[in-house]
Amino acid sequence: MATPTALTGWMSTRDGYGARYGQALVTAEQGQPAAAPAGAVLTALLQAAGQEIPAAVALRRELHATPELGGHETRTASRVAAALGEPGAPTVTTGRLVRIGAASGPSVAIRAELDALPLTEQTPVAWASRNGASHSCGHDVHLAGLTAAGRAVRRVGGPLPLVAVLQPREESNPSGAQDLVGSPQLEAQDIRAVIGVHVHPHVPCGQVSVGPGPVNAAYDEVTITVHGRGGHAAYPHVTRDPVLAAAHVILALQHLISRRTDPMHPAVLTVGTVHAGTAANVVPEQVVLTGSLRTFEPTDRASLRSAVSATAGATAEAYECSAHATFTQGEPVLDNDPSLAAAAAVRLAQAGFQVVDSLRSCGSDDLAYYCARYPSLMMFAGVGQPGTPDAPGLHHPAFLPPEDTVEDVARAMLAGYVAACSVVLPGASVPAPPAPP
Repeated sequence: MATPTALTGWMSTRDGYGARYGQALVTAEQGQPAAAPAGAVLTALLQAAGQEIPAAVALRRELHATPELGGHETRTASRVAAALGEPGAPTVTTGRLVRIGAASGPSVAIRAELDALPLTEQTPVAWASRNGASHSCGHDVHLAGLTAAGRAVRRVGGPLPLVAVLQPREESNPSGAQDLVGSPQLEAQDIRAVIGVHVHPHVPCGQVSVGPGPVNAAYDEVTITVHGRGGHAAYPHVTRDPVLAAAHVILALQHLISRRTDPMHPAVLTVGTVHAGTAANVVPEQVVLTGSLRTFEPTDRASLRSAVSATAGATAEAYECSAHATFTQGEPVLDNDPSLAAAAAVRLAQAGFQVVDSLRSCGSDDLAYYCARYPSLMMFAGVGQPGTPDAPGLHHPAFLPPEDTVEDVARAMLAGYVAACSVVLPGASVPAPPAPP
């Protein structure tokens, strides 16, 4: 593509990459300081990304048809790294780090998730998955969007190197983010900010939700094992039925949110699985319940853990059974950096989105681990369609974002990247976009 006039002062004539050190933007070849307004940088990147979208959509279909579960994403990571132009990119477990731009110095990272969910897909498209796994959380769209964004930066250049973080195991414990955060491989990239974009059906198409502070909850998995005395179903009086006790445990747990938690503090407790018995005519020895606890306040996280254990134990005891609860700690609260959120809102508007601050949910995402170490930002790109309140949502086997969402995600990622560069580099020219007519 033709180089916009505003950018000719800082693009390398050899490879199109620039790097910023201190307050001066230095081209890779000429070593001459120059300035480029953030608005002009984003305009050029968006134009370049538009040329990458057909290939990115094809990649999305390919990834969607051949998903891999957490811990087994080697093929997916290799394919995306190759599409980004770095088939030999460094590995971290089953993930990859693809650096685009100068080989050293400060950089901005964009994270996308590699893994699929253990669901049997229920969509009619010819490129649906047939292997018992499904990208029903939109990770295929995130990966394709990141590929288009990364190729745009490779084509045009950027204020700082971009590190594409292809992260494993977002959907399972232990989180793949924990592999990366603090790892020597990521530390070597000199990351100054981390950007994430997630598709979301609760945000309408054409909108991106971005706001400062907590936007996703902390997450813990809970396992409750109810022990009883098994026996013949025809003689219940000589058994101590853990199924009956477990049913009452599930009901008793519901009051912990409605009556033991401040209604101004978002919290969710869900029992998701019940495992009991092997035959209709047998009272089993035990029942195992698994669920999730989601909180925003650290005090609620601690008090609800204690209350779950106490409630389960006391309820089971009423049925002459016992219950024991264990917790696996998951992600902390995802806390958006205020400066990144404010800068991104400006760039998202320039990219043509309606910017809202509407989505703060009890969902969780392991981008939260990056937030604890780097200034970070999660944005939610809308895929909601008007008049379809009952449409399949995240983690439903029929959830399938439309193909134009790939371009939306790429544009949002580039807006976040340019915004982060302006925050990381204080004093850089970051003009507000022109007022609409």
